[in-house]
Amino acid sequence: MRIRTSLAIATAAGAVALGAFAVPAAQADEAPAAAKVSSFVNGVKADADAKAASRSGVKAGVTTVDGDVTIDKVTVNGNQDIVAGTSAKKTVNIYVTATDPEGIYDAAAMLWHGTSFDEDHIDGAIIPEQQEADCDNWSATSATCKITLTVDPASDLWDSALAGKWNVYAAAIGNDGDFMENDTYKNVWIKRAAQITSMNAAPEPVKKGKTITATANLSRASWSYLKYYGYGSQSVQLQFAKSGSSTYTTVKTVKTSSTGALKTTATANVSGTWRFYFPKNGTTSAATSAGDYVAVN
Repeated sequence: MRIRTSLAIATAAGAVALGAFAVPAAQADEAPAAAKVSSFVNGVKADADAKAASRSGVKAGVTTVDGDVTIDKVTVNGNQDIVAGTSAKKTVNIYVTATDPEGIYDAAAMLWHGTSFDEDHIDGAIIPEQQEADCDNWSATSATCKITLTVDPASDLWDSALAGKWNVYAAAIGNDGDFMENDTYKNVWIKRAAQITSMNAAPEPVKKGKTITATANLSRASWSYLKYYGYGSQSVQLQFAKSGSSTYTTVKTVKTSSTGALKTTATANVSGTWRFYFPKNGTTSAATSAGDYVAVN
């Protein structure tokens, strides 16, 4: 966006009523995510108003929300899950492709979490810091605009309950001031990072046909406390790749203890590398342990 002011908003999608984000000052501290969304969306609308006002005969503060501009495609993080740990910030790119007969002036996007798009039901928001999108006008009528977000577990992901499905807000502005926005253009998943540590397969070496014991620990990030805690009662695969191969096969599936501990046995017939693998779920990323090579005599 090229300017930021505070105006009432109206959505093309019809999901937000006029003034739905007029968050009173007294409530701002109680709904910080909603206040961030309010400021951002109002700025997008103001940008469209300003562009419309720059056109001959168009009054400031009046924007056509059902004009010729369309949002054709939105891609978030390369269509991959966004995974966040406890400290490292994650850079996420959103690409908005839009079309208007007069060409594209700007686009905007953000991520929000909640049950509906109003100040009473938004509990998470990730807003770009850039003042305008980086648009590639690849034709006279269409452009793909890049919006960059920074996901900070210490501030944006203030509670582990925010893990899972988020909503993608997208907007586009034509050179003629036409405006289109969709508060839930698509969904994206932001997940808690998981890790498998302390992998060990023993004894090393082992006689052919004898049993090895594999142990490790599965944990995942807590955004509430910014620490990793054991992830209990989860199905984890014990996998093996024979010496000289990089292809792993699943030998068996076991469950973690209540504290995330893993312990299981398997028969060793050939030399190779053992590891544990945890598939992702709706709130948590996949994780793979380090491999542990065991020679078979």
